[in-house]
Amino acid sequence: MDITQLILDDHYEQRRRFAMLEQMDPGDTAALGAVWSRLAVFLEVHAAAEEQLFYPELLAAGLAGGAAGTQTAEAETLDAIHDHNEIRDAVRAVAGHEVGSAGWYAAVAAANLANSDHMAEEEREGLTYFRRHASLQLRHDLAVAFATFEARNFAGVPVVDKDPEAYVHDAEEQVGGEGRPDGSLRIGSLRGTQQV
Repeated sequence: MDITQLILDDHYEQRRRFAMLEQMDPGDTAALGAVWSRLAVFLEVHAAAEEQLFYPELLAAGLAGGAAGTQTAEAETLDAIHDHNEIRDAVRAVAGHEVGSAGWYAAVAAANLANSDHMAEEEREGLTYFRRHASLQLRHDLAVAFATFEARNFAGVPVVDKDPEAYVHDAEEQVGGEGRPDGSLRIGSLRGTQQV
């Protein structure tokens, strides 16, 4: 098993479920609501699993890769956490509409767009970087943990937006700041300054 493949498999399933919604009878609101509810839970469990297991290890791999690797991993992680928040917000917006209404379809489409943009970027950048820099054993061990997390939380997890800077700070604490005397991953303030 490989965590990057499990994430890709989840991405395929997310795309498939959004496509199912597009192909269902708009008048069958019970079916639409059920499929959407399951997809909404799946999106959050997937994001939570990535945040707990994948992104801290991506940061660690970046740190081990030197300055260029650190910058790559930090940028991808910050962007991913921001994307996850946008997806959460888009999913919450769906709840404000009657299932099957034009507003509901528009909100589902917005969630699909936010999720699709995130998946495409993650597939091009974070997953590619991790496959190149993480050992097969680590990728396997993370896959087992990822599958276990999703299985244990199949019914959902609390939906909570995360501050990207605080997330990276906490992740760098988890990583232990290996290789940096100050324990920093050098992200500094995201408002234009970096620690050197």
